[in-house]
This record gives sequence, C-alpha cells and structure tokens, in this order.
Amino acid sequence: MSTLAIEIEKPLINNLNITDDELIVELADGRTIMVPIVWYPRLLYSNSTEKNNWRFIGDGEGIHWIDIDEDISAENLILGKPSQESANSLKKWLTSRS
Repeated sequence: MSTLAIEIEKPLINNLNITDDELIVELADGRTIMVPIVWYPRLLYSNSTEKNNWRFIGDGEGIHWIDIDEDISAENLILGKPSQESANSLKKWLTSRS
C-alpha cells in the first residue's frame, strides 16, 4: 500500500483593506479574498479609527482588531465563514459602546 503525502501550508495574510462594504485580504500566495463587512458586525459598527487599528496574529495567520476585540483568521476567510458571535453577545457589545 502506498500513501500520498501532501504538504499543506497555512494561508498567510500579507495585507488588508476595509471599505464601507467589504473586507479585502491579500494572501501571501497571491490570492485576494473579498467578503462582505456585514459578516463581521463589530467591524460594521466600528468607526474608521477602530477599523484601522489592527495587527497580524501568528505572522499573518489572522488579524486582530484591538479596539473592538475582533479576530479573523485567514482560514475562516478562505472557508467563507462569517462571524460566529451570538446576537446576545453583539447586543451586549453594542450597548457597551453607547
């Protein structure tokens, strides 16, 4: 019996841009992923200062927004997974911003 070994590299993020409608992420392998910002309500309800205050996690495996406590991984972007935050948690967060 033979086996096939496939080396899978973790996707890494090189850069990102946020518009009013989209989160646009450039990956190290040359791909660009665009997802609707409504997938990430904390980003949607953030002001421009908060949106631009981010840092890479794990050498580009993800992104962390400091002011809004939002984390998004390259893997979840590729898989098309929106935020998994519950409605109750989001409501609590929005109330705390008032």
